Amino acid sequence: VNVVVEETDLHIQAITDLHRKALKSVLKHRGAIEKYIQHHASFLSSLEPLAIDEEAPHIVKSMLESARKVGVGPMAAVAGAIAEFVGYDLLAFSPEIIIENGGDIFLKSANTRQVGIYAGSSPLSGKIGLEINGSDTPLGICSSSGTVGHSLSYGNADAVVVLSRSAILADAAATAIGNLVTDADAITRGIEFAQGISELTGVVIIKDTSIGIWGDVKITQTA
Repeated sequence: VNVVVEETDLHIQAITDLHRKALKSVLKHRGAIEKYIQHHASFLSSLEPLAIDEEAPHIVKSMLESARKVGVGPMAAVAGAIAEFVGYDLLAFSPEIIIENGGDIFLKSANTRQVGIYAGSSPLSGKIGLEINGSDTPLGICSSSGTVGHSLSYGNADAVVVLSRSAILADAAATAIGNLVTDADAITRGIEFAQGISELTGVVIIKDTSIGIWGDVKITQTA
């Protein structure tokens, strides 16, 4: 099913039709973020980490914490946050959930899954993917690109894909790593940055014909 609320565009796979429950969850979590922004405008606009607000709603506080760990503004984590919070809500009704939100994925699966990697004009785009074991889920698989899509990036990576048990942290980290990768030679910088974040489990960086891989990542050929 698809659930669309303004900028949020979720594609959801579950063992049953959860459209109504998913929409209710999206409205709840988006509402919490929007209400917070009404009183804290910097949460929306800041490109730098903000102080942790102990009084903030759970989803807002999670975004603040993840953004602070990797040195970006909290809204860099919004797509992963919505995917994860909605995902955990829906796990009460389906033992398996896949939520994709603009290239950011929350995955809970009993079986092995293949996740394709889209990398814009890179020759590697659509040719490789990730093999994810069900035992490694729930898992966040989040992407950033300096050459594809509308998300703000200071880099030029064709794709940065980050894996973490937290989709919120994976989303923020994908942005932070993507900002570092200005050309193929900077892939190493991106990998080294990822290695310094303890809760990340893996990263794939693609620029043109170059690829950097670190962590618990199994690459598969998809084409």
